[in-house]
Amino acid sequence: MTILVIDGQGGRLGQKLVESLRSSFPESEILAVGTNTVATGSMLKAGADRAATGENAVIVSCRTADIIAGPIGIALADALMGEITPAMANAVASAPAYRVLIPMNLCDTYVAGVEGSSTAIIADAVEHIKTLMSAAQAR
Repeated sequence: MTILVIDGQGGRLGQKLVESLRSSFPESEILAVGTNTVATGSMLKAGADRAATGENAVIVSCRTADIIAGPIGIALADALMGEITPAMANAVASAPAYRVLIPMNLCDTYVAGVEGSSTAIIADAVEHIKTLMSAAQAR
């Protein structure tokens, strides 16, 4: 399975997510796409197998990923302080992949019911991906 992690700004959430996914799924291909080189570098250092940067990389990678993971803003045009273009958001939203979006109350978006630290939210996201991976292996 191919897991695509998308993040922007400093890539901190993406970095933590890649680290958790790499330790949980050492055999899976983890791709990282940053909206900028800082985010991409952070995720690559965290253990992503391959990485790229920018709008076209998001669009192309979304076509082949089995799972797309990242902050909820990756599916919202103009999120992450404008780093997510409408084309990027559309690629994420219309991809055939299963999406695991991490709720964040940032960038003029409020997600009701979100409580807890990002560490707990990332752990929950990784647990959900484990369920997805187990179901896919059982087929």
